Amino acid sequence: MAQVGIFVGTMYGNSLLVAEEAEPLLTDEGHQVKIFEDPGLDDWQRYADHVVLIVTSTTGQGELPDSIAPLYREMKAKLGHQPALRYGLIALGDSSYDDFCGGGRKFDALLQEHGATRVGDVLMIDASEHPEPEEIASPWVETWARQLG
Repeated sequence: MAQVGIFVGTMYGNSLLVAEEAEPLLTDEGHQVKIFEDPGLDDWQRYADHVVLIVTSTTGQGELPDSIAPLYREMKAKLGHQPALRYGLIALGDSSYDDFCGGGRKFDALLQEHGATRVGDVLMIDASEHPEPEEIASPWVETWARQLG
C-alpha cells in the first residue's frame, strides 16, 4: 500500500483534528501514515514518490496558516515538476468570507502547476455549515484511501 504524509496547516486546531481522524482510517486500509504539524521542505521531499494529504484551513484574505505557509513558499521558490507525487487535499474555510478555502485552493493550484496528480476531488468544508469538520472529512478520507490502491 501507499506511504502517506499528512501535511497540516492549522490556526485553531481543526485541521489537525481532521488529520488525526484521518490517520487511523488510512492505516485501516493498509497505508503507512505520518502527520506533519509544522512541515518543512525536507519532510515534503521524502514523499516525492509517494502520496501526500494536505489538510489546511484558510486565514485572513485567503492565506495559508503560519504552520504551512513557509512550506508553500519554499515549494514555490525551490521545487519544480513533481510528476511522481500523488496527493489529496482537504480545505477548511468559512463561506462568509470572500476567499472561501483560499489557502487550500492555492496549494492545489501550485501542485497542479508542478504536474502532481490529484487523487479524487478537493474536499472543501464550510465551517458555517459544518462546525465539526471531521464528520465531513472522515467519509471522504475512507473513499480517498481506497483510491490509492
